[in-house]
Amino acid sequence: MLNFNIRGENVDVTPAIREYVETKIEKIERFFTTDINATANVNLKVYSDKQTKIEVTVPMKNVTLRAEERNADMYAAIDLIVDKLERQIRKHKTKVNRKFRERDGGVGVYFAAQAEEEAQAADAPEEEYTIVRTKQFDLKPMDTEEAILQMNMLGHDFYIYTEAETNGTNIVYKRKDGKYGLIETN
Repeated sequence: MLNFNIRGENVDVTPAIREYVETKIEKIERFFTTDINATANVNLKVYSDKQTKIEVTVPMKNVTLRAEERNADMYAAIDLIVDKLERQIRKHKTKVNRKFRERDGGVGVYFAAQAEEEAQAADAPEEEYTIVRTKQFDLKPMDTEEAILQMNMLGHDFYIYTEAETNGTNIVYKRKDGKYGLIETN
């Protein structure tokens, strides 16, 4: 069973919006052979330019589904989110089933889906993860502000560095909203 945690930023989550979100996102349950016991975290945001942003995260035991969509129409964004989640599930299902068949000789299926959708997933071109360039460098000890300056000077979207005070490896990155994020490692 899929539970929902729906939050709104700069928008009231009305019963109609809540029902629409739940009805649409519950459609992903058909891809699973057993009941899923997960919580769908849904963030609805409305910006000053009337643009809406929908973020959905569904953490499960072996996979976390996550999608976000911006659109002027909130209901259209919700529809697009469901499409993205379904594509992620099909892609993951295809990979898992292929690995399972390779390991166990073709017995068993983890997910249930309609035959047509399985055929579409099998016909879809498989993404290849080809590394085309490798870099090696020493991580210079610095503070977060200096790392952001270095990242901007290089014109990159992220920068990896050693935090001078903690000696831990950190990552700063530029967000889509133009602000910065920080990832600290343990």
